[in-house]
Amino acid sequence: MSTAARSSWLRELIRKPFFWGLIAIVALLALNVVKDPNYLAFSVNPTNGNLVGNLIDILRASAPILMIAVGMSLVIATGGIDLSVGSVMAVSGAVSMVVMKDAGQSGSLGVALGAMGLALLVSAVLGAVNGVLVAYVGLQPFISTLIMMLAGRGIAKVITEGQNTSASNEAFRWIANGFLVGVPVVFLFAIAIVIVVGLVVRRSALGLMIEAIGINPKASRMAGIRPSGLLLTVYILSAVLAGVAGIMSVGTVMTVDVSRTGYQMELDAILAVVIGGTSLSGGKFSIGGAVVGALLIATLDKTIVFLGISSSATPAFKAIVIVVLCLLQSERVRSWFVQRRKPPQGRMTSSLAPVKQENQEVTA
Repeated sequence: MSTAARSSWLRELIRKPFFWGLIAIVALLALNVVKDPNYLAFSVNPTNGNLVGNLIDILRASAPILMIAVGMSLVIATGGIDLSVGSVMAVSGAVSMVVMKDAGQSGSLGVALGAMGLALLVSAVLGAVNGVLVAYVGLQPFISTLIMMLAGRGIAKVITEGQNTSASNEAFRWIANGFLVGVPVVFLFAIAIVIVVGLVVRRSALGLMIEAIGINPKASRMAGIRPSGLLLTVYILSAVLAGVAGIMSVGTVMTVDVSRTGYQMELDAILAVVIGGTSLSGGKFSIGGAVVGALLIATLDKTIVFLGISSSATPAFKAIVIVVLCLLQSERVRSWFVQRRKPPQGRMTSSLAPVKQENQEVTA
C-alpha cells in the first residue's frame, strides 16, 4: 500500500464514528492500567478451567447492553425511538423467575427453556403494542414507548406481586454465568445474535428499506415499501432483544428486582447507538458501531467502579465522557483544530505570472 493510499485510508477511518469509540475504550483501559498494572491480566481458574479477569467481566457486562443497543439501532433508523426497553427487561425477568419459582425445585432444561420462551413471548407482545401504536394508530414513537415504559414496570409488579422473586435452575443460571471454551456463554450468545441480525439486515433488502423509512416515509411508500409492517417488525424485534437482555440480567443473580432490573438501560442503549454512528434523525444505522458503543458503556461502568467514584457522581462522570466523545466525532469540531494548508510561495508566484503578463499585453 502506497503512502498516499495509506493516508487516505487513515483519514477515512478517522471519520468513522466507531473509531473514536474504540479510542475511548483503549483510553479507559489505559487509565485502569495506570492504577493497577495487572488490570488486563488473565488467569485460569484451576477448578473449572475458565478464564478470569477484568476483561472477562467487561464482556459479560456488555452482553445485555449489546442486545438492547442492536434493537435500538433499528428502531432509531426508522426515525423512531424505544424508551420501553428497560421496562421490557423487567417484565421478561419477572416472567422467567415466576415460572421457574412455580415449577418448584425442578432444575431441568425444559423448565428453563419454557420460562425463557414465555418471557420472550410476553416481550414480543409488548413490542407489538408499541408497533401498533406507532405504525397503525399514528402516535409519536416517543409517546408510545414512554407509555409502555411506565406501564411495563407496573406489569412486572403485578406478575411478581410487588416482591423480589428468586428461583433456582442450574440450566438457566448457566446461560448468564456459564463458560464455553473459557469465554462467558452470555457474551458468545449475544455476539451470535448480533451476527445473525447483522447478516439479515445487511445481506438482504431489509436494511435498505429500514433506512428508506427513516429518510422519507412518503417516498418509501411510493417506491413500494410498506412502512407499517416494517415498523411493527422493528419494534417487536427491539422488545424481543430487550427480553433476552432481561433474561441475561436476572440470570446472573437468579433474582428479579422490578425497581432495578433494566433501570435506565434505555439511556445506555441510546448512548451506545449514538457512539456507534447511528443517526438519531433516522435513515442510517450501524450494527458494528452499536457493538463498539455497548462495549464502551460496559468498560466505562467498570472503570467508574474500579476508580472508586461515588455512585452519586457516576452519571456526571459518564456524561462528561460521552460529551467529549461526541465532540470528537463532530466534523465541525475537528475542523477547528485542522489548519488549512497554505500554497507554497513559489507556486503562488508562478500561478500569478501569466496574469501579470496578460495585463502587460493589454496595457501595451
